[in-house]
Amino acid sequence: MVMAPSAVYTPPDQYAVKFNHSNNQAFSDFESGARDHNGGKVAKEMIGAALQKKIQTIDPHDCEAGEEDAFFVADMGDVYRQHMRWKRHLGRVTPHFAVKCNPDPMVVRLLAALGAGFDCASKAEIEQVLKTGVDPSRIIYAQPCKTKSYLKYTAKQNVKQMTFDNTDELYKVKEIAPHAELYLRILTDDSASLCRLSQKFGASMDNTYELLALAKKLDLNVAGVAFHVGSGASDPSAFLKAVSDARLVFDQAAELGFRLHTLDVGGGFISETFEDMAAVLSGALDEHFPPQIRIIAEPGRYYTSSAFTLACNVIARRTVEDKALDVTSYMLYMNDGVYGNFSSIMFDHQHPIPQILSTGRKQDGFNYSTESLTDSGYASAEEEDTGKINSSNRAIEYSIWGPTCDGIDCIAEKWTSKDTVDVGDWLYFEGMGAYTKCSATRFNGFTDKHETIYVSSEPGAAALMGL
Repeated sequence: MVMAPSAVYTPPDQYAVKFNHSNNQAFSDFESGARDHNGGKVAKEMIGAALQKKIQTIDPHDCEAGEEDAFFVADMGDVYRQHMRWKRHLGRVTPHFAVKCNPDPMVVRLLAALGAGFDCASKAEIEQVLKTGVDPSRIIYAQPCKTKSYLKYTAKQNVKQMTFDNTDELYKVKEIAPHAELYLRILTDDSASLCRLSQKFGASMDNTYELLALAKKLDLNVAGVAFHVGSGASDPSAFLKAVSDARLVFDQAAELGFRLHTLDVGGGFISETFEDMAAVLSGALDEHFPPQIRIIAEPGRYYTSSAFTLACNVIARRTVEDKALDVTSYMLYMNDGVYGNFSSIMFDHQHPIPQILSTGRKQDGFNYSTESLTDSGYASAEEEDTGKINSSNRAIEYSIWGPTCDGIDCIAEKWTSKDTVDVGDWLYFEGMGAYTKCSATRFNGFTDKHETIYVSSEPGAAALMGL
């Protein structure tokens, strides 16, 4: 296919990307990895090269249906660094990755190779992890209210760790999986989290003794306590009360003759506050639980959020003129939206920030800076030697929309840039690795399958994954 001149971009040789165009089978190679100990910068350069390498193969004005679909670039080195960071600051706690957050097969493979466990909430998630070769003992069925048929499958697969928070669940487990290792999930204060879970799960402290007594009567094996301070938690102090309450439940269990050995501190970890959260949690654990007690956790977005970058094509543009104010703005329509990989806007309270990947007058708009950005992160149009439509160099106002016919399919109500964005141009969004493609739908007939190109900015991850 002949490419439009403005789409031609050749990344530096050291960032050469190898493509296998089958879905989710594109691999990358970067020989030097992050040996300069500047993994963030290396990652930005690799991701930028992979994005450009991909879009230079596509002419959105003359391609087959679907060729210009949105796609991801995933840096396995980022996941690897997050795991090393976890080990430095929460060495006592064994992470069990929350598969629901992002069931990407390469992420599961890498974390399995790194020795992590897995938090699964359904038969499909358990099946995926088991097929990766993970031992059943590394899986916790962390769903307090389980489907009976799923529980039967779990028992057959010898997955024993599971949570409960009510009497009916105990009778169900007694009937189907009497040899399970049960963790009593208790209620916590999750008011400072992005997605509150206490409204749905968790036994109140007034009911824990009663539940333990019933489990004893049914001759079930209660092996630990679990809690969750909410997905995307922001208040480290939430762990203080939760750990203290868990200690009380351990003591209640001991009175009834149980010998609990595991505490599951759940998820809620986010990259931005991780060190603060880890310090508070570690202090609380050391205060209330002796070293022989096994501690596990269920991090999800912590591992994957920043590892995935999404590129989208602008499929249409609509001019909006306000003659009274003499202002012209534009509505941009992309080939992905809130019913697709931007479902995080609706379900996870996220606010993805658009950035320019390529326009007709900007061959490479990717921002390679690792510093915090005070604006949207675009290179200024003043830096371009080619002609400029926006001759005044004033910020242009846009709104960004998804491809469906639904009016709620809005990515950004207002976004400004000095660059002119037109049909066929590309935008990219960083931090798209948590609760995005896992909850995409096929609404309006649009695909929920999008290619993922894998790179690795860390030699350790590259070696484990064969990249």
